[in-house]
Amino acid sequence: MDLDVFVAAHQAEWARLETLSRRRRLDGAEADELVTLYQRATSHLARIQAGAPDPALEGRLTTLVARARNAVTGSRAAGWRDVGRYFAAGFPAALYRSRRWWIPIALLSLLASALIAWWVATHPEVRASLATPEQLREMTKPGGEYQAYYSDRPASSFAAQVWTNNAWIAAQCLVFGVFLGLPVLWILLQNVLNLGVGLGLMASAGRLDLFLGLLLPHGLLELTAVFVAGGLGLRLGWTVIDPGPRTRAVALAEEGRATMGMAMGLAAVLFVSGILEAFVTPSGLPTWARIGIGVTAETLFLLYALVLGRRAARAGERGDVDAADRADLQPMAA
Repeated sequence: MDLDVFVAAHQAEWARLETLSRRRRLDGAEADELVTLYQRATSHLARIQAGAPDPALEGRLTTLVARARNAVTGSRAAGWRDVGRYFAAGFPAALYRSRRWWIPIALLSLLASALIAWWVATHPEVRASLATPEQLREMTKPGGEYQAYYSDRPASSFAAQVWTNNAWIAAQCLVFGVFLGLPVLWILLQNVLNLGVGLGLMASAGRLDLFLGLLLPHGLLELTAVFVAGGLGLRLGWTVIDPGPRTRAVALAEEGRATMGMAMGLAAVLFVSGILEAFVTPSGLPTWARIGIGVTAETLFLLYALVLGRRAARAGERGDVDAADRADLQPMAA
């Protein structure tokens, strides 16, 4: 394609489209002309991207098409209705669509943590390599570090700290997924090691029941959110390797938008787990009641993800932005 000839042939159309897209009011003939020129400009942009990529011209046409699209469809500002719709349909659909990633990750992580806990609990030499006997006693004794962790700070500030820390871990899993998922594996490994060592040390001290009573009220939901974030990060990394029938750019755009949107949903889930960790875990409620609250929260989340999510996914939801808010793409013959 000769770009100079192409630009000369269509320059007048683009100028007219820009003029019409800037007008606040159009008569019937001008509105029809705007739609026709917009469709042509979309086709021109697709031809440039497919046949003769030119960053300057592509950027100019992209801006023009976006402005014309707003003029044709009308600009729309996101509002609380969009947030409500996302949590009612988009977020559960995205959870359901990614279940083949985060459910296996959850099962493998829990299995690995259990094996590490058994190894630490049954091998004194392993515990000795982790800390001195005095340090181990300080961590596992009644009122020690593991137990005091949940009650040595005001509940409100502790909830904020827990939420911030866990949201940051989840965000790292989501963002770093684009690097082929390798940093995500490291984050998940660190999570597995911390959980396994804590279980093993408390089991070796004969206080595993206390530790589980402190962990399960909030940990079920918290760990699930981290596993979901890890699964989404790995799925995004796999998209880089195998985009499927889509181009790599289109696949990354679609999966990236859905993944970044999940950050908002997971932040809400982790906010709930932070509240449980700050107000339920250290409370004076009986252990069975505290664990029951944690199990209830986890059950509700799984129903939300797998039942409501399946229904939303079958209705066509993907967790991506609305079709009206996506970039215009026109199919091109190979």
